[in-house]
Order: sequence, then C-alpha cells, then structure tokens
Amino acid sequence: MEFITFAIFFSLFAAFFLFFFTSATAGRRINLPLPPGTLGWPYIGETFELYSQNPNVFFTSKVKKYGSIFKTHILGCRCVMISSPAAAKLVLVTQSHLFKPTFPASKERMIGKQAIFFHQDDYHFKLRRLVLRAFTPESIKTIVPDIESVAIDAIQSWENRLINTFEEMKTFTFNVALLSILGKDEVLNREDLKRCYYVLEKGYNSMPINLPGTLFHKSMKARKELAHMIAKILSGRRKMEKEQHNDLLASFMEEKEELSDEQIADNIIGVIFAARDTTASVLTWILKYLAENPAVLQSVTEEQEAIKSGEDSDKVLSWGDTKKMPITSRVIQETLRVASILSFTFREAVQDVEFEGYLIPKGWKVLPLFRNIHHSSDNFPDPEKFDPSRFKVAPKANTFMPFGSGIHSCPGNELAKLEILVLLHHLTTKYRWSVVGPQTGIQYAPFALPQNGLPIKLYLKSLGNDADVVGLLNYIPKYISINIFIEHHQIEVGTYFMSPFDSNVMIEDLSEVSHSQPRRNTNEITNACKRNLSKKWHDVALEHDVQVEFDNEGATDDD
Repeated sequence: MEFITFAIFFSLFAAFFLFFFTSATAGRRINLPLPPGTLGWPYIGETFELYSQNPNVFFTSKVKKYGSIFKTHILGCRCVMISSPAAAKLVLVTQSHLFKPTFPASKERMIGKQAIFFHQDDYHFKLRRLVLRAFTPESIKTIVPDIESVAIDAIQSWENRLINTFEEMKTFTFNVALLSILGKDEVLNREDLKRCYYVLEKGYNSMPINLPGTLFHKSMKARKELAHMIAKILSGRRKMEKEQHNDLLASFMEEKEELSDEQIADNIIGVIFAARDTTASVLTWILKYLAENPAVLQSVTEEQEAIKSGEDSDKVLSWGDTKKMPITSRVIQETLRVASILSFTFREAVQDVEFEGYLIPKGWKVLPLFRNIHHSSDNFPDPEKFDPSRFKVAPKANTFMPFGSGIHSCPGNELAKLEILVLLHHLTTKYRWSVVGPQTGIQYAPFALPQNGLPIKLYLKSLGNDADVVGLLNYIPKYISINIFIEHHQIEVGTYFMSPFDSNVMIEDLSEVSHSQPRRNTNEITNACKRNLSKKWHDVALEHDVQVEFDNEGATDDD
C-alpha cells in the first residue's frame, strides 16, 4: 500500500514537473507566443470541465474569451483547439502532412498502435485501401439483405418492451460491424467478442494509469483477451483456404499485403471502435428528433411506405431501394449536424508549426471543433433548429464534416448510412414509438446523448393507433391506470406517473413510485383527467375509432 501511494505521488510529481518545464520551454523553439487559454491542473488539465457538461458550454465560453484558437489540456494532452472552417480545412486537408492523426494515450494503447487512426504515409494508405475495398458501395451492396436481417431481429426483440435506445442501438451496430468484418462467420464469435469489447470500451476515456483496480487496467486485460480471440479466428480462416470471403478480414489477410496478426487485430478493434458507438448515437438522436417532429416523421414514413408498397410488400430491401430515400437521408444529415456526435477530432503537430501568429509546439494535439462549426449561425441559419430541409441545398464548403475531412476521413461512412437507412425503413413502416420519461435532458459520457439513453416503448402498427393515444398520457396528472380499447380489443398500457414538472414515466408497479411525490385522491385524479382531456381525448378517439376508459381499480385514497 505504501509503495502504491509513493508510486502515485512520484508519478504526479513527475507529470507536474514535466508539464511546467515543457510549457515554459516550448515557446523558445520559435519566437512566437502560444495561443491564449488555460491549461488547468497538472496532468488532469481541464478534462472534467469538458466532459462533465454540455460541450457547447465549454467551447463557447473559450471562444468568447480567447477567440477561434485557444490552448487547453484534456485527457493528459496539451491541446490547441480551432473553431473556424478555414482552420479545420488547413489542419485536415491542405496541411495535413504537418498534423498526424492521433488519440489520447489511453485510447491508442487500447485500440492498438498499428491501427489505421495513428498512421500516415505508406502504411496508412495501404490500410485505407484495404478498408475502402471492403466498405465501398460496390462491396457493401451485397450485404444489404444481411444487414436487414440483423435489423429485423433487433427490432422484433424490442417489441412491447421499455428499452434503452442507445444500449439497444449499440448492440445493433456492433452486430453490423462484426458482419462487415467477419462476414456470416460473425454469428459464431459474436457473444464472446461482445463480452470482451464491452469491458474494453469502458476505459477508452480513462486516465492511462495501469494499476490494479483502475478502469484502464481492466480494459487492457480485456484487450489482451480480445486479441487472443482474433488470433484464433485468423487461425481458423487459414485452415479454410478454399473458402472465399469478401469481408474486411479477408481483405486484411491477403498474403500480398503482408500484415501481421498484431496489425490485423489492432485494425479490427479500431474498426469496431469507429463503427459502433458513433452510429448508435446517431440512431438514438434520430428517434428522438423524429418523435419531437411529427411532420418530419410523417414525411419519412410516407417515403419508406412508398418503397414498401410495390408488388411484393414483403420483399427484401435492395441497394437500389436505399437510393430512393432522399428525405430520410436528409434527416440523417441534419441529425449529424445538430447532434454533432463527434465534437472534435485529434491531430498532433509533427513539428513546430506557426499558425495564425501563434506557435503550436511539436507533439501538441490540435483539435478542429466540428460542433462549433456545425452550430455556427454563419454556416447554418437558426442552427439549433432541427430542419432536414436545409440539406436540399449543399452546405458551404468545410462547414459540414460529420465524418471528418481529407485523407483521414471515415472510410466506413457509407456503411453507417446504409445500416441507418435499413433500420429506419422497418421502424417507420411497421412501428410507432413513444419516448418515456424526461425528454429534454442531455448526458455527456463522452458522446452527447439524450438523457438515460432515450427510454422508449415500441408498438406494432398492426395493433392500431395506440401509440397516438399513449402520447396523450403526457397530459395526465399524477397517477392513473388506463385501459385503451382499439377495434374492441383491450391494449394493456399500464400504470403511469406524471409529475407536474416532468414528462410521463412508465412504471411496472405503483409501489415503485417514491412516497415523497405529491399524492392526490383517486376520484380527484379521475375527474381531473376527464375534465382536462375530454375534448382532446375524444377528438383522437373519434379520429382513430378508439375507446378509452379510466380505471382506478387497485388505487387507494393515499395514491
């Protein structure tokens, strides 16, 4: 115990000394000042300020105080952040040779140093060619039916359940990622790979302190096990030389490419990292925005139903069908802009760089701020409004970069868009969903997400328009048990609790409601519901041939 305490103290002291020594000497290499800004605490920097709140608050306050370029210190890295389209283009495209792609030390060690993200020049070009070969439209069009099968299985497992949208979308995108990497063999290894990866990912944004009990230590153990699993998959593939595979693994394994098992493992883990959480976050926000914008949802639904309404309504989706979805595609674009899943990307100066009159020292990270660019009124009028129609006209150059830009832009963006389109096709044509619980909060860990991962309940449309009626439960005060009858069949809705300050929360049992919440007499509740809802409720009932009954059975005067 004393040794660990001493080791931690010594490490912090060394980091403290190195931090201030290099900060004090960096500017002497070129006679220019560092960008304005603050570096925060030694080693920790301003990491907690960025990740504990809306990133817009952090970025906006810095830009307002220091301008479009400023220095900071996050995740153990000294950084320069830039927030103008022109500066982003310079770093990512025109002068990209001066800024190599990189990640914080914790992510680099967990993904693997041979992954495509951390390289440039010949090795990067070779890896990018291999990844693009597996993810070009020509390649992925052949797996549309397989992606559709994964999507249908996922959605059916959500039916009539209260689900955490983000968690379920992570499972869906993970399965699609494995499909694109391993082909149909992914089913054989899915659960073991998922178990290890889910442990690994928890440490992505942890401090790189490899001591027992830390997140980083647990993640590195899982990473070692994951690499071992991939090695076994590679060995199995080599024993089946006669079988032809068109997936990413086959691309990596071609003999003429001469990639080692370690290089292949690093890049497979890297592709899973890039393909899963970001796409799952986009899907989560899309469901939220569609629920909040019924006119947009109606337009998307009509577009998707037109594709389905051919001679064979149960036909398998084709690549050509996904090219008939311009409205849905604009919804994806606008979600990518408004949500800005990736607030920034990491680059590292490979030499001392003079930039807009400031010095960016060699080894410092440079972060183009996509979120600021996407939310600037100079680039997008009324930027906080969700308006997919704005993408009927192409945005100005270098103002819309959800997948990055230049030679290091995301090579899997076509696959991401494809899986989103396929899932939305089946969701909008067959289902309705209602958001459960508070609907305005946002959590940041590290991606911006709707509060609690956006809990929703999914309903088959074939049951009738019950989701429309369930949406009216937002108007119901306090506790009430409701029976809904559709086409003379009772639909079990359940017991709802409505706070005067929050949206409705579905609960399994009245006993789960905190007794600290306000209570009202049952008759008063029922009468209030009838009084407040009579017109709205009966308008909907007439429109959809729905009969509604309020049922206070089982409630007490104390509830």
